Amino acid sequence: MSAGRYGQETDQTYERAGFGAPVRRGGRPALIVVDLSRGFTEEAFPSGADLTDVVGGSAELAGAARAAGAPVIYTVISYSPAEAEGSSVTWLDKARGMRALVEGSEAVELDPRLPRRPEDLLVVKKGASAFFGTSLASTLVGLGCDTAVVCGATTSGCVRATAVDAVQSGFPVLVPRECCGDRAQGPHDAALFDIQAKYGDVVSLSDALGYFRGLAGAEPAGSARATAPTGG
Repeated sequence: MSAGRYGQETDQTYERAGFGAPVRRGGRPALIVVDLSRGFTEEAFPSGADLTDVVGGSAELAGAARAAGAPVIYTVISYSPAEAEGSSVTWLDKARGMRALVEGSEAVELDPRLPRRPEDLLVVKKGASAFFGTSLASTLVGLGCDTAVVCGATTSGCVRATAVDAVQSGFPVLVPRECCGDRAQGPHDAALFDIQAKYGDVVSLSDALGYFRGLAGAEPAGSARATAPTGG
């Protein structure tokens, strides 16, 4: 996403500041699907919107990641009744509609259109970032991952926060724009602009699919063939 959409002055300001350089792409990415639970993907819930297209694009991306041997990691926000009804989670004082995201409820179920498999990890979180208060960073290190492909909802909230924490944790970030959604277009566009300028590369779905497909025939990092000792 070019800053030019926001005017020539903005474009020049960010270019002068040295923002927007492309990130490196490693050979062992992980796909992080952020908060595509029913509470975010269905309009019936206070925190939700119709994210049908986002779910479809993310499902396609998950299939390509899996074919490339890349880990697929889903996240959901879920609160205990005490957390949802009390004052221990300060964020809920600001975002009160998210008090409906109670563990065991339909709101915290992953969207059934997503192709989650038993081997796909699920990270349950309490804040915006998938990294805050979770073991995600150490999990990615343990899996040998060197790049984070981030998609999901909402673009201006949990996707942006996850992208920021991913790069701060040492992982180059790719964000496929068609696989992110928000409740309004303005915050969505602004968040993608911000991510592209400072934290990762905002790419097309076709680019992200090509990235995974290009890795599908490669030898997985840490595979038995690559690490088996020689001699005898």
